[in-house]
Amino acid sequence: MSDHDEETAAEFLREAGVPVAQYVRMSTEHQKYSTENQAAAIAEYARLHGMRIVKTYEDSGKSGLNLKGRSGLQALLRDVERPTPGFNAVLVYDISRWGRFPDPDEAAAYVHACKSRGIHVIYCAEPFNNDGSLPSTVFIGIKRSMAAEYSRELSVKVFNGACTIVRHGYRQGGAPGFGLRRQLIDEQHNTKGLLSRGEKKSIQTDRVILVPGPAEEIAVVNRIYRLFLAEGMPERVIASVLNREGQMNDAGRPWTRGTIHQILTNEKYIGNNVYNRSSFKLKVQHVRNPREQWVRKDGAFESIVPLDMFMQAQTIIAARSRHLNDTQMLDILRQTLARHGALSGLLIDEDDAAPSSSAYRCRFGSLLRAYTLIGYTPRRDYAYLEINRALRRRHPELIDEMSVGIEQAGGLAVRNEETDLLTINGEFTTSLVIARCKPTPAGSHRWLIRFDAGLRPDVTVVARMDPSNSRAHDYYVFPTIDFSAEYLPVLEDNGFTLDAYRMDSLDSFYQLAGRVPLLEAA
Repeated sequence: MSDHDEETAAEFLREAGVPVAQYVRMSTEHQKYSTENQAAAIAEYARLHGMRIVKTYEDSGKSGLNLKGRSGLQALLRDVERPTPGFNAVLVYDISRWGRFPDPDEAAAYVHACKSRGIHVIYCAEPFNNDGSLPSTVFIGIKRSMAAEYSRELSVKVFNGACTIVRHGYRQGGAPGFGLRRQLIDEQHNTKGLLSRGEKKSIQTDRVILVPGPAEEIAVVNRIYRLFLAEGMPERVIASVLNREGQMNDAGRPWTRGTIHQILTNEKYIGNNVYNRSSFKLKVQHVRNPREQWVRKDGAFESIVPLDMFMQAQTIIAARSRHLNDTQMLDILRQTLARHGALSGLLIDEDDAAPSSSAYRCRFGSLLRAYTLIGYTPRRDYAYLEINRALRRRHPELIDEMSVGIEQAGGLAVRNEETDLLTINGEFTTSLVIARCKPTPAGSHRWLIRFDAGLRPDVTVVARMDPSNSRAHDYYVFPTIDFSAEYLPVLEDNGFTLDAYRMDSLDSFYQLAGRVPLLEAA
């Protein structure tokens, strides 16, 4: 857009009654930027400039580091792509509310997505106009860099604070693990009680330590070590033994090779407090840190596994898990293929001479890419398996997002750990179904939707994914009383009967589930 076009757009926006949208965001570390204060400042700006706010996009308690989880900004960007979004500009309090992206170019890309559709982005509290002029371009670039630098500085401060807490022997985040519990203590080290799953401390000066859990869980932990050391059982066999006996892990789910391996390798079972083994700084990329970067406090907690048993287990695991380069891993995969005549995640995991299937996914991005590198083509196209695996990981994240959205609207959502059903306000149940998007040869899209008939929820929320199957494209909210599973929204347009239940975001559903306190009459 040229400078002349920018000036023309700005002049147009000064005309009375021009419809505009507003975007407000509040991150937990910036209470002074409350969404109410932002909205008040934006409303005053709109009044002074003859604008009419017709739509609000809001992200409360959301980090500005990336687009993930910011349903408000995502909905705004989707609406901008529509032929008639219903507004001619977006009002934002300042540049930092648009986002503190570590890469300033990412913030610019989302602004450009709006401008390319004729939607002007205006920062109401900034001392310059976003008019495309050289001064404003320079100032905006500087402010975006300042916002990114603030995120980096805050990340360093938070990390240093967490390291200090760990070095003093206190637990820093995360579930305690099977056989352990989180205990809350005050600043004088007085015991205040155990924290249940999902509970957090509410007083800044309180601290958390790990303590032994129930005796029956401790017995299972020590039995895992005996099966591994004395009987030579690999992790997957130990998991099978416990599952046949009906034992469940700390999440109430069946044991897996990974959950057994975690018990055999985590130093918290011998009382050591270890932090920073991996990091996700600025929410950019998960990184496995080298051992010399770990932060630790040995003997911080009471041990529930004898030290000699733990060290024996580490010796065995270290001997078998020598580091393999890419060529060696692919050679082993070829040998597995030669032995079995085919490949699958199950066959790889059952082959004791091969790394796990998860190791191949981690190293090469996916099993299918590893297959391609050795020249193996499955008889069927198994790309959907990788997509389904990713969607299964996404399901609990969306459930958590729904719980937060309901609670922010004033409601109460209780999650069933076994079924993932949400009981809302103690009145009705809701299930979430994620629908995979599948392109057709003609270039259109279809969605694959499957319901669990055994759950019998009162309301079913269907999240239809976008073509990349990375984020939700739209939602359908079906009350059981009005809905038949014979008619599913599998098309892009499904007719009024089904599309009446469609919505771009779940904000309306959250408001429906919210509660407003009533004053009691005297």
